[in-house]
This record gives sequence, structure tokens and C-alpha cells, in this order.
Amino acid sequence: MMNGGAMAMMGQMMAPERIEGRIAFLKTELKITAAQEPLWSAFAEALRANARTMSSRQGMMTGGHGAASQTLPQRIEGHERALSEHLDALRQLKAALQPLYAALDAAQKQTADQLLLPGPMRRM
Repeated sequence: MMNGGAMAMMGQMMAPERIEGRIAFLKTELKITAAQEPLWSAFAEALRANARTMSSRQGMMTGGHGAASQTLPQRIEGHERALSEHLDALRQLKAALQPLYAALDAAQKQTADQLLLPGPMRRM
């Protein structure tokens, strides 16, 4: 799991207003070819969707229904919902990543392995 500082940094990097820069960086680093472009586009859209989901989830967490005004069962239910949404987003990302990854050459795969999922449970 990430600590608070790492989560904040990853959240900033994946924020909707920064996701296009992150996508451009990854595309350049992976040296995506014209033949790989359709697969890349699907993966990039999955990254955008994840960023939007994360942004809306953060908005709900900082909205008027703060943890202090919720009961323990409500907080646990909220946690459960957030984890379920995270799992759904991860599955969508995986579905877009698998065909792209299969189309990468060995050098691109090595770069992807280093850049796309830098640590346990971290977002791209």
C-alpha cells in the first residue's frame, strides 16, 4: 500500500488535468509504433477513464459528507464501495493493457514493466 505522501503524488500525476501529459510521456517512452497506435489509443482511454474516476472519488471524499459525520458502518461501506470501484477500474485497465502489451517488442515491454506499474498497488 502507498503512504499518504505517495498517494497524493500519484493522485496529482493521474489528475484529469495532468493525465494527458502522463499519456504523452508514456507513449514517447514506449516508442509506440503506427501499428501499435490503435491498441495504445484504447489503453490511453482507459487511463483517462481511471483519472476521471479517481477525480470524482476524491470529490466525494472531500465533499459535504466527511468521515466525522458518518457512522462506522457508513465509513466501512464507503471504503468497500471505493475498493470495488478501484477493482473495476483496474480490470478495465488490464483489459486494455493486455493486447497492447502483447504487441510490444522486448525493449518496449521492459520499459512498460518499469514505468506502468512502479510498485505494489500503484496506479499508472
